[in-house]
Amino acid sequence: MKPLIGVSTYLETSAKWGVWDLPAALLPTGYPRLVQRAGGLAVMLPPDEPATAASVVARLDGLVIAGGPDVEPVRYGAEPDPRTGPPARERDDWELALIEAALASGTPLLAICRGMQLLNVALGGTLIQHLEGHTAATVGVFGEHPVKPVPGTRYGTAVPEESAVPSSHHQAVDRLGKGLIVSAYAGDGTVEAVELTDERWVLGVQWHPEMGEDVRVMTALVTAATRETLPGGSSGLSACPSRSG
Repeated sequence: MKPLIGVSTYLETSAKWGVWDLPAALLPTGYPRLVQRAGGLAVMLPPDEPATAASVVARLDGLVIAGGPDVEPVRYGAEPDPRTGPPARERDDWELALIEAALASGTPLLAICRGMQLLNVALGGTLIQHLEGHTAATVGVFGEHPVKPVPGTRYGTAVPEESAVPSSHHQAVDRLGKGLIVSAYAGDGTVEAVELTDERWVLGVQWHPEMGEDVRVMTALVTAATRETLPGGSSGLSACPSRSG
């Protein structure tokens, strides 16, 4: 049976399709397609009451926290920089609750761009609120730059060579959250991937794998989620994570 992978969504006050212009919970198709290409079943997780997060995660085999708007600086005890985008409080509340539930249950977790930043904040870390050179010159277009893995890490095992990745973010990890280590860097020293060092499968990447052709990061999550569903595993099913990207 293919593992069920939940992906958090955007929540927009106005979205257009066909003749409609309505509030919408939405997700770029790159996310579910990447899950599917890696061998998983994708399900969207729009913002809900944070108190329901644990019961939602208990039904999943793996969790993806998607990219999106900047994390509100109050979440990590900072004053907002003038270049920090408007808060997305409902997403912050929901996704922090999802991350906490995944960490508590041992559910495999992949956090992408904003998701990686939120993972770091959830574990007590802080963020750089603005940096240059990690977005394309044209608004709404993804750039590309190389990232270098740290040998021996979870990410370094999945992708052992330096590789170019699709990227669009203006914020990044500053002080690492508790239990996290860096598993990839950009050429300018920016933290590009983080992970936990214990037995829980938890990885955050600063770039957007859903916008590229390399499925190895998502395949690693799906593989971990598949192992959790096997006999002897600890699947959540039986055990009752835009400006920054």
